[in-house]
Amino acid sequence: MSSRYKGPIIDAHHHLWDLSLDRHPWLTSDDSAIKALGDISYLRQNYLVEDLLADIGSQNVVGSIYVEAAWDRARPPVEEVDWLETLARPGRIASRCVAWAPLASPEAAASLDALSEHACVIGIREVVRWHPDPAKRWTEAGILDDPDWRQGFRHLRAHGLVLEILMNPYQASDVARLADEFPDQIIVINHCGTPVDRDAEGLSRWERGLALMGERENIAIKLSNFGAYGQDRSLDALRKTVLTCIEAFGTSRAMFGSDYPVGRRNMSYQESCERFKDIIETFSAQEQRALFHDNAARYYRFGEA
Repeated sequence: MSSRYKGPIIDAHHHLWDLSLDRHPWLTSDDSAIKALGDISYLRQNYLVEDLLADIGSQNVVGSIYVEAAWDRARPPVEEVDWLETLARPGRIASRCVAWAPLASPEAAASLDALSEHACVIGIREVVRWHPDPAKRWTEAGILDDPDWRQGFRHLRAHGLVLEILMNPYQASDVARLADEFPDQIIVINHCGTPVDRDAEGLSRWERGLALMGERENIAIKLSNFGAYGQDRSLDALRKTVLTCIEAFGTSRAMFGSDYPVGRRNMSYQESCERFKDIIETFSAQEQRALFHDNAARYYRFGEA
């Protein structure tokens, strides 16, 4: 008989920033593709390790993964990691980093070489959020098939780096094709595959995309910010989002993430953890621990020094 989860948690997805550095133009400018997020005034304040720890509170978070926060793309990508490593990070908080690199640039190989000198760097994130509606569009279409991007992407395996993808459901077939062509490359989808279209057609597209990607054993998914989609924040609605992802990927290729502080728009850190515990309470103890801790520990190599 299953019981409510009380074990360790790894937060597989959060951000940090210091606005005094002037390195996050998307937070300070209204002329950004990320304006598709809507009103981000609540994010226009520093969010540092002490703020994350305050949000974590009594939750049993034993480690976390820092994900690049759209640091100024005109700057060397390693600069963000250099900054991260100046911060006091108690325990294993932000002990792993998913950085950014200009994979389509001639500088891709050199950037990856520099990033890989930092032991905390475990992956690279790419944003491929094209949508037919310009108001929901962050990028152009076809990034994952671009020959220049592919050339940079091929260097990931040499460094043993995970590829993280922030996508819309429209990119599911592109991601599945990439996984097929590079079966040794681990790919991790962010934010439940981003089911932003809430009509029947949009939800069907999202579910089909999850199923397609979930068939590829080298693709995993973060159940990060699972409360972000739709106006309904009821437990039933949250459960539908999470369990649809788990149905596609299984309990060994899905993992909890807060997406804090971005996730604050939808629920507190405490609510995020507690609602996730509610949703997976009927799973076995081993499956619950996998979703909250073990899968992230495996993918992001928490067993290493």
